[in-house]
Amino acid sequence: MKDLRPLTKYLAGLGYGSRKEVETAIRRGRVGGLEGCGKGVVGPFENVTFDDEPLDPPPGMVVIMNKPAGYTCSRADGGQLVYELLPPRFLARTPALSSVGRLDAPTTGLLLFTDDGQLLHRLISPRSETEKVYEAVLARPLEGHEGEAFASGTLMLRGEDKPLKPARLEVTGECNARVTLTEGRYHQVRRMFAAVGNHVEALHRTQFGPLTLDGLADGEWRVLDSDEVAGLA
Repeated sequence: MKDLRPLTKYLAGLGYGSRKEVETAIRRGRVGGLEGCGKGVVGPFENVTFDDEPLDPPPGMVVIMNKPAGYTCSRADGGQLVYELLPPRFLARTPALSSVGRLDAPTTGLLLFTDDGQLLHRLISPRSETEKVYEAVLARPLEGHEGEAFASGTLMLRGEDKPLKPARLEVTGECNARVTLTEGRYHQVRRMFAAVGNHVEALHRTQFGPLTLDGLADGEWRVLDSDEVAGLA
């Protein structure tokens, strides 16, 4: 008789249910691919399926999403959570799946999630200098001085005592700009434009490090492959 305890623990860690629920699923034949396993089912579990579908990736998973407007990254912010757009079992994974930084409710675009705590902290650390690219729609026409201010390394945000690192601004229209920065301060792009006398009407993140949305529609997501994850390290 096979010892299925390691498999049960593994599936529970991926969020397929409690260990008891997973045991029930196995008894009911919902877990396949066990025929080639030896007496001690200890993994790897590449051939195992759940409801005839391949298993979710093991810990170390990274998910990319095209975040729609109106969704928040924290329950403290109220409103709909970005996690509601993901399969419910993703939220039951151990280690937990967390967003890599945050986008506020009105901001749309590229958002990452991972259950790799070390990778998460590395990506959000100011020392990583990971480039993030945003497209901004502004309330008033650009005046021409903003790019120099953003690139100066001396721009101060209201309420802070440390200047921003240099950032790049590209003018893409009378009231449109592309901003590339390597920090992730609270509402940073919005506050940068406020500091130079303008207001952001709409904000969309198009790139995080080497990653782009690459055809992901509003609200869609996918799991990154191993090469894409390695490119983030």
